[in-house]
Amino acid sequence: MGSFAFKDMPSVLSVAGSDSSGGAGIQADVKTIAAHHLFAQTAITAVTAQNTLGVQMAVALDPDLVEAQIDAVFQDIRPAAVKIGMLPTAQVVRAVACALERNGAQNLVVDPVMVATSGSSLASHEAVEALRECLVPRSSVLTPNLHEASVLSGISIKTASQVQDAARTILRMGSGAVLVKGGHLDDRPSRADDYLLFPDGRGVWVTGERISNPNTHGTGCTLSSAIACGLARGLDVEHSVRNAKEYLTQTLRAQLDLGRGSGPLDHLWMLP
Repeated sequence: MGSFAFKDMPSVLSVAGSDSSGGAGIQADVKTIAAHHLFAQTAITAVTAQNTLGVQMAVALDPDLVEAQIDAVFQDIRPAAVKIGMLPTAQVVRAVACALERNGAQNLVVDPVMVATSGSSLASHEAVEALRECLVPRSSVLTPNLHEASVLSGISIKTASQVQDAARTILRMGSGAVLVKGGHLDDRPSRADDYLLFPDGRGVWVTGERISNPNTHGTGCTLSSAIACGLARGLDVEHSVRNAKEYLTQTLRAQLDLGRGSGPLDHLWMLP
């Protein structure tokens, strides 16, 4: 059987926590990056014991080890984009920020993970404050869900206009583009629309079909990783977001049904 050689395959680095169930975190990121035919690298920030029913235990890794992982990646196979997910402590947040700045990282997609799909807290209050101070201003794209956007902006979000208000508030913190994942808005109950606000103040709604599927474990991780894949390939932010949205829709449409809780997505739905 012949083999194929690929030159200069772009790499995407995922800086996130490990999910033992395989549905979210580092595992979901690696599957997403592979599905986009890019090379996945990782820097693990925490190890969790979890499944589709919830998180049983989580342990943050030593900040020096997290920083060393990032340095090792950049010293050899330099990433074209970086996805940042679960950062459990303020010390880990600062270690990640320092390592990325020292290595001149570009195309940072920051998914401010605060709470798991099951409702378990994954970041301390101090970590959220450090994230706001150290990484939000460095982000190329920030991808909060409604809860995370509410925490970051201080605005209670139930309607589309409140989504836009929150995005504008977050943008003033110095972030790049802000993608607020619309989720379950009171005035758009049958839609899955996200709001993308650019640094120049231009905003667009990225419309989406709401897929009837109770298994949504890892949707945020998957979307942010897919956006990073688009940026790694040289696409602009809007095209990266729209392509990522379509990819996520297909992972949900595949209707994978594993586990007794909110199950994982089918990241490789395109394979026979």
